[in-house]
Amino acid sequence: YTSREENARIEDGMLVIEARQEKYESSYYTSARLKSQGLQEFQYGRIEARIKVPAGQGFWPAFWMLGAEFNGENWPDCGEIDIMEFVGREPDLVIGTLHGPGYSGALGLSQWNRQDFNIPEEFHTYAIEWEEDTIRWYFDGDHYFTVNRDDVGSREWVFNQPFFIILNLAIGGTLGGTIGLDTEFPAQVLVDYVRVYQ
Repeated sequence: YTSREENARIEDGMLVIEARQEKYESSYYTSARLKSQGLQEFQYGRIEARIKVPAGQGFWPAFWMLGAEFNGENWPDCGEIDIMEFVGREPDLVIGTLHGPGYSGALGLSQWNRQDFNIPEEFHTYAIEWEEDTIRWYFDGDHYFTVNRDDVGSREWVFNQPFFIILNLAIGGTLGGTIGLDTEFPAQVLVDYVRVYQ
């Protein structure tokens, strides 16, 4: 991730996060991650964004949140809410997940939401509605997943605290997988808006 305009900028009123195949420092790919950490935090409400994701195997864009107390070492105890994860190798799939202590990584509370069309072809709206003991996920206004306090059982519910927002475009990685030989660069995530309703 870089802070260069080549990788993140405002263009025609939209946020552009651009992945590039290029030699930069010790990497062969560049992209960007934007976060509100230390700038703006939120607790409860509706968190929503209208986003167009890129097609291509190896891309892993996400719209997500981490607990404001995150310090680089205290995950998953800080909590993570994945409002939207998309993996380019499965163009009809969007994923919503909750991570916390004892239910993180592959054990996260997750829902796969398949469509009958390719998601990168147009903009879509991704949202959660977050209350004290409940988080609900929405894709284009359709509710597809709910996690309640009782669903984590005796494990700690760490979602009664402020969180900050993250938007990023990962290349490869655990979920993104192998970069396809036919994956085209540069590729862009376009963000029309991020809105928080309380």
